[in-house]
Amino acid sequence: MDEAHRQTGAGELDGAASGAPDNAASAPLQTGPDGPTDTGADSAPPTPPFDETLVEELGALIDNGRNYAQAEISFQKTRAMLMAKLVSQWLGLVIVALIMVHIASLALAVGLVIALAPLVTIWGAIAIVLGLLLLTAFLFGRKAYKRARHLAEVFLSEEERGEK
Repeated sequence: MDEAHRQTGAGELDGAASGAPDNAASAPLQTGPDGPTDTGADSAPPTPPFDETLVEELGALIDNGRNYAQAEISFQKTRAMLMAKLVSQWLGLVIVALIMVHIASLALAVGLVIALAPLVTIWGAIAIVLGLLLLTAFLFGRKAYKRARHLAEVFLSEEERGEK
């Protein structure tokens, strides 16, 4: 091939073919503490020294993350203990209130029996009060059953509802 048809840079693998000087061969070598170094134009720039502050900052970041996680876990444990204490106190107060309501209902039943005894005899008064208490218990029980059934239907799938 003649020179006119060549692409720029094609066939110039060695500097002698094009007549250009070889930079690597003509660049002077300098000696340093690590030995001879090439200062030629085509050599790579020197790599910067390893930055240890970045490693220290990453270590500090990891330590801070660990400290934050431990503090969050401690906070949540303290919060859970506080909630357990408050719930146990609340439950105790509810139990005492229910006991008081039970005692009050017993007192009401006894009072009704005593009040009705002169009108319908003692056995009639006991029968009336017992009947009212059983009727009230039945009505509340039936209402609770309907609510429980409705609650169960909420959690059933469409297929399970269709089977019933």
